[in-house]
Amino acid sequence: MSAAVATAPRRVAPAAARLIRPTKPAPRIRKPLPRDAHRLPVPHVNIIVRDTAPCRLEDHYHNTVQDDLMYMSYKHDPFPKPPRQLRPKYDPEDPYTKFRLNPPVGGLQYFKRPPPPVMPDNSIHLERIQLHTMVKEAITSRTQLLGAIMAFRAISGESEGSGGRRTAGGVEIVRGKKSIGGWIRPGAPCGVKVDLKGPKMYDFLGTLVDFVFPRLREFPGLLMDGPSSPLNSPSAATGVVSFGLTPDAMALFPQIEVNLDAYPKSYGMHIHFITSAQGVGSQNLARALLSGFQVPFARR
Repeated sequence: MSAAVATAPRRVAPAAARLIRPTKPAPRIRKPLPRDAHRLPVPHVNIIVRDTAPCRLEDHYHNTVQDDLMYMSYKHDPFPKPPRQLRPKYDPEDPYTKFRLNPPVGGLQYFKRPPPPVMPDNSIHLERIQLHTMVKEAITSRTQLLGAIMAFRAISGESEGSGGRRTAGGVEIVRGKKSIGGWIRPGAPCGVKVDLKGPKMYDFLGTLVDFVFPRLREFPGLLMDGPSSPLNSPSAATGVVSFGLTPDAMALFPQIEVNLDAYPKSYGMHIHFITSAQGVGSQNLARALLSGFQVPFARR
């Protein structure tokens, strides 16, 4: 042994390195995973992403708003009137019209039906929230829809089949149904929409109330009809509360505000709160439901 080798310092491996066992190479994948239409691998198990925390507004509805609405909308009627029988359009005994569609005279007139009795199992609740916008530039170039699709995905957090939920449709493209003066053709893309259900619906409502409404300039609240407006009109018996936001309001959403320069332009939108209220005066009940979530209203 030479003197240089004898005097060379010995390198001692640390304790952590000595404890590491020699590993074998990863096993070879003999059968690859199948891929879907988007060329993404499909796992062997059904992966579903659940909520990691309870929804604050949903708990608020079940603990407070639901009981208050039942108390406010209850009407004691010990002797209810029997429903009026509507005369059909055709004679049901006529053999020539026996198997034909026989609607009542004057139409169904759903807006004149009395509301169902107030019970714990049919209390008024929020079914879904629908957002939609129209992009005029998309009629000539469908690539103009990409900005609106990006914005709606960021605001709603929805995508097709997200979290393993098969009912999640995500952001959908709205197409024309009929030709309007040579401007819109049938099947031509002209806008986007998205339906929110479940916890994401309440999360969007909380974002709207806490971040968007307080920062709108000269916003007294959602405008309502006057006190003398009839309760049995078609618009008053739908149970839907609708309003619109200007393009400037899109920048007030926290999901858009953090990266506003990533979007080519701002888009206005229509928002529809679709509830389970039915019958005469159902829109007032829908407004009472939304006011329980601190949505402001104002008379015209």
